[in-house]
Amino acid sequence: MNRKLCTAALLLLAVTGCKQSQSTADTSAATKPAEPTYFKVDTATAGTVTGTIKYEGPKAKPKVIDMSSDPACAKAHKGGKVLDESLLVDKSGDLANAFVYISKGLEGKAFATPTDSIKIDQSGCWFKPRVLGLQTGQTLDIINSDPVTHNIHPMPHDNREWNHSQGPGDPPMHRKFTKAEVMIPVKCNIHDWMHAFIGVVDHPYFAVTGDDGTFKLPNLPPGTYTVTAWHENMDPIETSVTIAPSGKAEANLTFHAK
Repeated sequence: MNRKLCTAALLLLAVTGCKQSQSTADTSAATKPAEPTYFKVDTATAGTVTGTIKYEGPKAKPKVIDMSSDPACAKAHKGGKVLDESLLVDKSGDLANAFVYISKGLEGKAFATPTDSIKIDQSGCWFKPRVLGLQTGQTLDIINSDPVTHNIHPMPHDNREWNHSQGPGDPPMHRKFTKAEVMIPVKCNIHDWMHAFIGVVDHPYFAVTGDDGTFKLPNLPPGTYTVTAWHENMDPIETSVTIAPSGKAEANLTFHAK
């Protein structure tokens, strides 16, 4: 009799244990977050937006930057004049360093984070480039090519603020921004003339204008979009474009001095 009772008890424990294991497995499977579904662009029907960003207004001579507080910085420019780069306009009014991006029209689409990194260098006691963009979650490599210590300090509103010193010869620092934010101002806490601006968006459709003011946003799916241009000295401006399948559209915008 005792043997039968023991056997029954063991069977009950085994069944209960199996149910608990199954329940735990089911719970784990249920709570595991679903893999994100990323939007894939059909390259056969994708289009392109191109354009030129211009500036109309007074073109004052850029001010001279005084780097005498750090002799190593002044030496990097071989004693020559260092000019402010906050407004770079050529004779035709073409504006460099404008950040251009799609601000509306991509709602509901999620894009994979690029695996390649974006670099910002501290060289000649300047941030290079001055204006740059990257996607949310993309790695930013911060390099110090100077023989002096810098302190890079992004000042976002929506992302986490941080600042770190980086000495000469130090390895690159790697940082990410998890939320879209246009733009994030950056300064060096040691050299007050050093400024940069980072545009963080949740898609790959952004560009920074070159010296000729031009930009290109390729591989866009057909649709209607708002193209926004940002510049550090002026309010953002925008225009609407529609891209037909495999089509091209132009978005030419002009900033006006305040």
